[in-house]
Amino acid sequence: MDAYYMNGAGNDFMVIDARGLELDFSALALRACAVNGADGFMAVDHSDIADFKLHFYNADGSRGEMCGNGARCICRFAYDMGIAGENMVVETDAGLVYGQRLSEDQYRVRLNTPGILDLHRKGDIAYVELGTPGVPHAVQLIPGLTWDDKEALHDAARKLRYDPAFPKGANVNMYDWIDESTIRILTYERGVEDYTLACGTGSASTAVVLWLNGKVPTGKLTVENPGGPLTVTISGKNGQVTDLTLEGPTEIVGRYSI
Repeated sequence: MDAYYMNGAGNDFMVIDARGLELDFSALALRACAVNGADGFMAVDHSDIADFKLHFYNADGSRGEMCGNGARCICRFAYDMGIAGENMVVETDAGLVYGQRLSEDQYRVRLNTPGILDLHRKGDIAYVELGTPGVPHAVQLIPGLTWDDKEALHDAARKLRYDPAFPKGANVNMYDWIDESTIRILTYERGVEDYTLACGTGSASTAVVLWLNGKVPTGKLTVENPGGPLTVTISGKNGQVTDLTLEGPTEIVGRYSI
């Protein structure tokens, strides 16, 4: 079976076309991600309510509700493989996600709006789930954060990932401001159990927290991940997010037999 190795701002995945196949996705995720240390595994399947269905699994074989960069990559995969057109609808465990091809490598997805949002789940640490059920995210301001701090922050991030305040566990997003419209972020992801080069839903969850706190007045935030920049755009009213999009690069790196 062929698996395509892809990444979105450095967040990397092994991807297969599984339409019409009966497969053990958890076992495949473990095997495929071990080939090159990918963060996650994705399979395209038939859907009765969308252009196709996304099965997403973390590198440890656990199923994930959704993945923002994964969704952008799967949209490129679907377009390049002739599965869908330039505008598409993706069925995920967190709900329907709408994708759009902007150019050969740039893709935008309309993410699920927050199903759970608690700005003070653990002191000043916020908790966000995009969709229902959604990917769980903790959001924490770390003044002066640089990516060189990742080893010094590793133990604290891992401890927070398992904190009882987050019953499902949580991806831990640590951020600081670069300027009034740009943040730097570092994300420790459950299922990978380490930092990733980028996290789409983490970037979007962090942007939502900042928007609700009145710190993204334009509704547009650039999120600098170690693997590259992502753009999050938010609109809403009365403190409710009504539209949330994630935009950034995608890349098909190679193809492997698994």
